[in-house]
Amino acid sequence: MGHCEQSFSVSVWDQIMFRIGLCLTILGFSLVAKADDWPQWMGPHRDNVWRETGLVETLPSKPKFVWRIPVAGGYSGPAVSGGKVYVSDFVTPENVKIDNFKRDPAAGVERILCLDEKTGGPLWKHEYSEKYSISYPAGPRSTPLVHEGKVYFQGAEGQLTCLQSNSGDIVWEKSLKEAYKTKSALWGYASQPLIDGQKLIVIAGGEGSHCVALNKDSGTEIWRTGTATEQGYSPPLIIQQAGIRQLVLCSPDAIYAVDPETGKQLWSQDYKGDNGSIIMTPIHSGNYLFVGGFNNRNIMLELSADKPGAKTVWRDNKSLAISPINVQPFLMQGKVYGLDQGGELRCFDIPSGKIQWSTPQPLGERKLGSGTVFLVRSDETDKFWMFAETGDLIIGRLSPMGFTELSRMHVIEPTNNAFGRDVVWCAPAFANRRMFVRNDKELVCVDLAK
Repeated sequence: MGHCEQSFSVSVWDQIMFRIGLCLTILGFSLVAKADDWPQWMGPHRDNVWRETGLVETLPSKPKFVWRIPVAGGYSGPAVSGGKVYVSDFVTPENVKIDNFKRDPAAGVERILCLDEKTGGPLWKHEYSEKYSISYPAGPRSTPLVHEGKVYFQGAEGQLTCLQSNSGDIVWEKSLKEAYKTKSALWGYASQPLIDGQKLIVIAGGEGSHCVALNKDSGTEIWRTGTATEQGYSPPLIIQQAGIRQLVLCSPDAIYAVDPETGKQLWSQDYKGDNGSIIMTPIHSGNYLFVGGFNNRNIMLELSADKPGAKTVWRDNKSLAISPINVQPFLMQGKVYGLDQGGELRCFDIPSGKIQWSTPQPLGERKLGSGTVFLVRSDETDKFWMFAETGDLIIGRLSPMGFTELSRMHVIEPTNNAFGRDVVWCAPAFANRRMFVRNDKELVCVDLAK
């Protein structure tokens, strides 16, 4: 009996230790192998935070390319999901590296490409003939959105397509211009569609349809809301305020909120966007909402805490905050960091808008108009991955005290041009310890693992 009891106790002890070891192994593996996809604009949570671990602390002198593949023109960033990379472009023999404020037409083929994440090899593509009549007509603006086996692609002239993410088969498609009897804004359709439950929320344009909610599986309209002189370019944002969910929308005429389930308006504040240029997603901090646009058209709103409502705290003050163009500002611990239209990197306070500091770095020693540096935070630290219009990747530190550059490497050539200088104005994707970024000639995958 004693022998049997000893055997039984040892067996139980071995099982317990095995299970503990297995749990520790799984835990350790999850800590070491923490990795994320980048399935939409600004990442999995649409917040420009890269939460992966095991990344380089200092950038090498030269990039470690995993693969490089040719693509055509475009400003849209890539999306990475489920072992695949999705990127869109515009193939045309015409010169589209121009400002084209006259909106002269350029004919070509708009495409979305699906690639193998490991090799860059082609898996499928979807394409159609398109004629651009927009300013800066190099290619699409909106990042593909990958969700539950489907990929949603919004073209620069408002062609909206839902495809099977594995095969590229069309699920549904809709021309926003035709469906809502409107025309594209000066810089085309450049907002970023948003998934909310069964809804695909899209900035469409037209009378009573500034924003529409479509069934994400069928494309059928659920609701429409708002009228604006032009679409604007600001992505929709859902916030929790006054105990309810509010969908915040920006147009060249107003900042307003609606019920995301019905489209019913909750509140509105007048706004004037010069040249229709309202681009950034609003910054929500406590009871305050900040929006900034071209030519110092910035506004700070105070939102009601007990019921839906808003009032203007200050507006159009060139000595406060920023007027962002291409770069989404970043909120961190009550301070906002971003690029002003004049090319300065700034830090300012919410709600006062008081500028804490400004610098032409990391672009150079002098300010560059519409200077562009995309900001992505490294997990919950004060370090940021910064992709500059020069094609440089920078690791830098941002704090209320200032900006510190830690390391830098050149990744890709700036193949487009703006304001007399060469630029690459394409937001990168960061996924599975790699950076994916494109210009008008190639899409590259760079290893950033330790």
